[in-house]
Amino acid sequence: MGLSIGSLVLTPAFAQFQQGGVDYPGEWFAGEGLKQGDLFSYAMCHIDYKECAEFEMDIWIKDDKQVGSEDVWLADVVVYDGSKLVKGEMELGKLAPEPTGGSAELGVYRGAFKTSVVWLSAFATGYDEGGKEGPKAFSDKSWGKIGNIGGEQVVPTAVEDVTVPAGTFESVLITWKTGGATSKVWIVDGFPFPVKADTKTHVSEGIPPPEYKFRLLDYQENVQEDPFEGIVSSDEILSSLGCDTQFEKVSVKKPTKNYDYQVHVFYGPEYPVQGCEMEFLIKFISKFDDTEFLNQVQFDFWVVDDDGNRLRSIAEDEGRQYLYSPSGQYLLDMIVEEDPGTAHYVVLIWGLAPEGIVPSNAADTLQIDIPISAPEGSNVPAPTAIPDWIKNNAGWWADGQIDDDSFVQGIQFLIKEGIMKIPPTTQGSGTGSNEIPSWIKNNAGWWADGQIDDDSFVQGLQFLIKEGIMKITS
Repeated sequence: MGLSIGSLVLTPAFAQFQQGGVDYPGEWFAGEGLKQGDLFSYAMCHIDYKECAEFEMDIWIKDDKQVGSEDVWLADVVVYDGSKLVKGEMELGKLAPEPTGGSAELGVYRGAFKTSVVWLSAFATGYDEGGKEGPKAFSDKSWGKIGNIGGEQVVPTAVEDVTVPAGTFESVLITWKTGGATSKVWIVDGFPFPVKADTKTHVSEGIPPPEYKFRLLDYQENVQEDPFEGIVSSDEILSSLGCDTQFEKVSVKKPTKNYDYQVHVFYGPEYPVQGCEMEFLIKFISKFDDTEFLNQVQFDFWVVDDDGNRLRSIAEDEGRQYLYSPSGQYLLDMIVEEDPGTAHYVVLIWGLAPEGIVPSNAADTLQIDIPISAPEGSNVPAPTAIPDWIKNNAGWWADGQIDDDSFVQGIQFLIKEGIMKIPPTTQGSGTGSNEIPSWIKNNAGWWADGQIDDDSFVQGLQFLIKEGIMKITS
């Protein structure tokens, strides 16, 4: 008995494996049978977006429209990407279901969809242009050649059952070899898009990372009521909360605690707000060479308390064992859940190993302390915010490399310009002689070395202001 997807019946076949083509009746092209009311849900990833970090993409074919001389499908799309939710429209060609336009905020996801779920439209479409494309028979010895080095053949290889969250389907397996690895896409006769893919990036040596993966989570036909009604994009929610969505990133470049790695982190905004979005670009660099990125980095991103105990794991939030960066660069988006005050963010590197293999070396960490502000209108006072680079000055002063006057003048400038945030402090009427107690200098040295927190250092500055040693003019 054949399997059924909605009203689509998949007939059984007893196919034999052949070299380049299978004994299976019929032909297929990308977009075959696509119609108004179709609702697809895919889990997918692409190497060009966060190095194949998975997201979910739901697509509802709600209508068709005329764009110039072309008739296209109009689809509503919702993307679930970690803590981010993106909602918009996408236009799909009818002869080849490639995205031809749509909402700007869906741009990166449209690109991933085009070069993964509809990648086979480069070989099999609903029209034949000079004999290059058109519907392809499952018995064909080849559907074409890929464009990278070697030009390997894309061929129907076997008929096999494939199981995805949407069900178990009798499928035709399409394969090609690149860089010594076999890439696979499973298609179902009469179904518009493939139901599963596991493809590899072309590399000249080493283990090839995935180029793209996807699997069909759900499929429904004849959906006439908007399935996405009431869903609101994250950006709309964040904007309504007064969150800053346009910001420059702060740069922090440091070795890890045990000096096993070097990490360059760019984050923004500089003063994140509880409940708003925060973005990190993390680069893993060789400790011997600033220009050499590390490969196959298994890591996590933690929030810890003052004693170093884990409060939150981003990998865990995303339902993963660890985060993974094949190339040594990773873009991370998150919603700030931490309370106002100083949050301790930790890049924890488990080690360097291919995905799925446990690293053999000990983990190493880099902690970055970032001040979190309360949402607008909250009664919670703003946290003390001291950029990391100021620690250099404090350390030089504690070591006697700069004198007291230079230290005080530098702090005065930072406070007046709003670069350093100091809680309201009544200014004393001292002589302003800049005679600074030795314990203040000790505090500065300890703070520069990370032995005391920002608040303890600020308390020392407040003492200088109260005693009139440090004068802050309006």
